[in-house]
Amino acid sequence: MPTPGTEQDSPGLGASAKGVAEHASSLARLELELAALELKRKVSALGIGIGLAAGAALFLVFGLAFALATIAAGIATALPWWASLLIVTAGIFVVVAILGLLAMSSIKKGTPPVPEQAITEAKRTTEALKSNGRN
Repeated sequence: MPTPGTEQDSPGLGASAKGVAEHASSLARLELELAALELKRKVSALGIGIGLAAGAALFLVFGLAFALATIAAGIATALPWWASLLIVTAGIFVVVAILGLLAMSSIKKGTPPVPEQAITEAKRTTEALKSNGRN
């Protein structure tokens, strides 16, 4: 039983509950701020990475163009320029055709994008549940 001396020294249950609620609210707010700061840091790092990757892809395209020009120049030592450029162009079109055929084959394998195995398994499960374990 509380005495008049102890009532003054310790806060009541309502004040304690209010303090706990304030601390929990403050803690939740700080956790949200931490999450927001972490998300900003990660997004900025991701943006920088994407920018650097785009720069690398651009230089890759230029490097490929110079490599093809070098090949044409090498062939031009034995043939006229127009013939060497024609050979390199034909080679590029052969590579494009092969990649295109591979892409079409892969697309045909992936269409329609329906999870057939999962649907079959779901039908089997439904049938098993409807039959209630009887075969």
